Amino acid sequence: MSPAVVWTPDFLGYQLSKSHPLDPVRLDLTMRLADGLGVLEDVELLTPAPAPDGEIERIHRPSFLAAVKAAPDHPAGVGHGLGTEDNPIFPRMHEASALVCGGSLRAAREIAEGRADRAVNIAGGLHHAMAAEASGFCVYNDCAVAISWLLDNGFDRIAYVDTDVHHGDGVQAAFRDDPRVLTVSVHQHPMTLWPGTGWPREIGSGEAEGTSVNLALPPGTRDSAWLRAFRAVVPSLLAQFQPQLLVTQCGVDTHHEDPLAELNLTVDGHRAIYRLLRELAETTAGGKWLALGGGGYNLFRAVPRSWTHLIATVLDRDVDVERPIPPAWIAHTAGLTRLPVPTTMGEEATISYEPWGTGGDSVDRAVLDTRRAVFPLHGLDPDDPRD
Repeated sequence: MSPAVVWTPDFLGYQLSKSHPLDPVRLDLTMRLADGLGVLEDVELLTPAPAPDGEIERIHRPSFLAAVKAAPDHPAGVGHGLGTEDNPIFPRMHEASALVCGGSLRAAREIAEGRADRAVNIAGGLHHAMAAEASGFCVYNDCAVAISWLLDNGFDRIAYVDTDVHHGDGVQAAFRDDPRVLTVSVHQHPMTLWPGTGWPREIGSGEAEGTSVNLALPPGTRDSAWLRAFRAVVPSLLAQFQPQLLVTQCGVDTHHEDPLAELNLTVDGHRAIYRLLRELAETTAGGKWLALGGGGYNLFRAVPRSWTHLIATVLDRDVDVERPIPPAWIAHTAGLTRLPVPTTMGEEATISYEPWGTGGDSVDRAVLDTRRAVFPLHGLDPDDPRD
């Protein structure tokens, strides 16, 4: 089966404002770059339909949908987190948000109906939206809607891994009581970054205790330390949970040039993360992987390269970090920004790391906090590096 890539230029309609940091140009530049490098050669791009109200209401309250639909006629705001600096009201807000949600549903359906083992929607990953409130640039939570749909269409155990710099709070909130969904968020420490949630002690509740997992990393964490922390927590939990499918939110606001956060990863590091996620999908989830986009606000230098690597990894068409970027893409992008435009697909970063426990630094302490919070609930020893 060929992996599925969901895309339509209509995704660019999700534009909160002309000056908003979540600028859809990042999506356009990603697809232009992937196409220019030949990553999309002979790939049929799947066009989604907007998600019907009934599917969105798997996660969101009908009163919230009504507010989103009414919002463009009430620019002063209708409550529900709409009309704020983070979530300004824009024309056809409901239609644009429903289309992003429909993109993730289309990707999920390709896997559930047996046409693909992997699927990617870079326009998705709007992980902050809550049941009755827009939050953090996110109107509808396509991640949670897709997971809910999958639970009703052949899957009983789903693992969600979120590598965005911000805590995946909306998805955690949607499934904190559901033992069928393991949510893992690797993010900058909540003491130092919005939304201020995602502490190791947030572990889920009731029968789902232990299925909310939060790995909070200190500002300044670089590729090697991030990868060490991830390896120390995520593979053991996935192996123990035995999901039937892996859903990932692949925000790239962890990049060292991102203007909204303070982790220090590189494009090379992002590529390494995607390869790890692919490996985990193969070894723990029967090869089934639904990859979504997310945050990322270095629009010209980071996001297009990183998400081109994501698409390439999903398609098993890995791109070398030393590969030159096509001149046509450079010329087009140079006309959009005064920033230096990248010329290769990497940043000459060294991607290597020591096993957990060897550093004795703040990252290792973050690892231990998370392991001690949730590992015993999965029958794992938090202090044994073999687990």
